[in-house]
Amino acid sequence: MTERGLSVDHVTVWRWVQRYAPELDRRLRKRLKPINDSWRVDETYIRVKGKGVYLYRAVDSTGATIDFLLSAKRDAAAAERFLAKALGGENHPAPRVINTDKHAAYPPASLISKPTVF
Repeated sequence: MTERGLSVDHVTVWRWVQRYAPELDRRLRKRLKPINDSWRVDETYIRVKGKGVYLYRAVDSTGATIDFLLSAKRDAAAAERFLAKALGGENHPAPRVINTDKHAAYPPASLISKPTVF
């Protein structure tokens, strides 16, 4: 905006985001590539800004990322939060099967979901 000689307050930009983001989301959501119903879920330890966190990630069988979650702990509560978040997404169908890496936290967390967790 400065390049065009306009003085805009940060609150104005925030109001624009609040006003136009839902419309942009609605229009772009149709163009997203659909995912299939076979998911693979895993977690790994990564560093973010110098802190170690666990990255929970769900991908479909073609490799498209479905959802992710960063968590400080690798436990059943984190796995449950992640599965609830991934299954609550509105732009993809419910999975037929979820393949995991046999981590002990997934069986308790899978009680919230209906698909088979391997």
